[in-house]
Amino acid sequence: METLKVVVRYADGRIVKGLTQNFFPNKDRFHIRSAAGTSGEPTEIIIKDLKAIFFVRDFEGNAEYNERKEYAPGEKVHGKIVVITFRDGEVIVGTTLGYNPNRQGFFVFPADQSSNNMRAFAVMAAVRSVRYV
Repeated sequence: METLKVVVRYADGRIVKGLTQNFFPNKDRFHIRSAAGTSGEPTEIIIKDLKAIFFVRDFEGNAEYNERKEYAPGEKVHGKIVVITFRDGEVIVGTTLGYNPNRQGFFVFPADQSSNNMRAFAVMAAVRSVRYV
């Protein structure tokens, strides 16, 4: 299975960066290895404790980058456009193919294709609202 770079954001604000090979949206846990490349046992991550899992291009990102929160006129869109508001106030705009409030979470693909986030898995317990645009 492919190794994916992830930034795990807990509902309590903690952040863990690492590599995973066993995240599945229908499982209640997965494991990550340190982003630092150190050896050792992987850390078990329990989904219900999280806000979201961000699948990233790199771990550094760009703190000064202002992510676009809308689609340009005529821009090709795959899926339904959603505005997700988390309980902590963060807002993500993107598309989803599988939002179901009865599941533990769902994938969203950011509106800004230049974002460091390629996709995110939003955990329903940390979501305040989902609005279709």
